[in-house]
Amino acid sequence: MQRSKAHKNAASKIDRDKLYTPAEAAKLAKETSATKFDATVEVALRLGVDPRKADQIVRGTVNLPHGTGKTARVLVFATGDRAEAAREAGADIVGADELIDEISKGNRLNEFDAVVATPDLMGKVGRLGRVLGPRGLMPNPKTGTVTPDVAKAVTEIKGGKIEFRTDRQANLHFVIGKVSFGERQLVENYAAALDEVLRLKPSAAKGRYVKKVTFSTTMGPGVPVDPNVVRGLTAELDA
Repeated sequence: MQRSKAHKNAASKIDRDKLYTPAEAAKLAKETSATKFDATVEVALRLGVDPRKADQIVRGTVNLPHGTGKTARVLVFATGDRAEAAREAGADIVGADELIDEISKGNRLNEFDAVVATPDLMGKVGRLGRVLGPRGLMPNPKTGTVTPDVAKAVTEIKGGKIEFRTDRQANLHFVIGKVSFGERQLVENYAAALDEVLRLKPSAAKGRYVKKVTFSTTMGPGVPVDPNVVRGLTAELDA
């Protein structure tokens, strides 16, 4: 793929033979951002799991201490008092049968970033799997997005709660903030997410669990991070 001059200049600052500490990687990611806007800082992990086996899928959520730098737009499937509670909590779109019908037709898909549903509506929401599933938006009780307490779910998502799941190649991606964040904020967000990924290590997974870590920004080059550094991530910043 043809790279821009800005991307090539940014990439030249990264030593491909070195594994950086999370603090060094956060600093480099900020320095090598090649966009004029406030780019998103993302992390990609390669895990030592076999995602073809159900007991080795790594999936979870975590509340980032400094948020993501973006307020997520939340759609809620609910009725009655729960629908009203969702609206009061700041949900962007709330509805039931008519909204389900709209989404099933592929409408309004660019108007939300997360979906929450009450358990009583999942029988109907389940039909949206072919639309929401490929986008990673299908509500799931394991991630707290199928719940009677929709107000709490909306508040958490808007407060910086992120969801992650391994793909078919055992890669796992999540956001840790924006380029405008301080290095400490990025490292502390990474530490919170990494702790949860480590906690969710499948008992069936053998060998090295975290094989590869890369920090990158939107349209920016990847920064290789030492996968063995999993504790005391902010110690370098405290020195």
